[in-house]
Amino acid sequence: MAIARRRIGIEEGKAALAAWQEAAGSPSGAVPRAVTATAVRYTLEEVTSRAPGNSVEVRVPPFGVTQCVEGPRHTRGTPPNVIECDAATWLGMVTGQLGWAEAVAAGKVAASGLRADLSSLLPL
Repeated sequence: MAIARRRIGIEEGKAALAAWQEAAGSPSGAVPRAVTATAVRYTLEEVTSRAPGNSVEVRVPPFGVTQCVEGPRHTRGTPPNVIECDAATWLGMVTGQLGWAEAVAAGKVAASGLRADLSSLLPL
């Protein structure tokens, strides 16, 4: 299996994720868009490195998408296993501030398909 190529350096990604956590926890809760984008892209790359494959597509619009989890390869059209959420939800699950089951139950995550469950991979 091919190793996913990183576009965001590990140190840069960790710094963005830490900055996002700090800003999200501040009284204003305002997080710069560039910080959010880098944190999302880094964590999508991290999920792919920990669970390489092409059977699940994770979408965090407008910042990024990745395919991960070993299994049947998807090549055309809408994938059978899709997970989609906003950036704050994704980063909340990645950092452990929000649980997978809690996010799905609250309707913050759209997950379709038999393999569309990242509970064993999150938090990172």
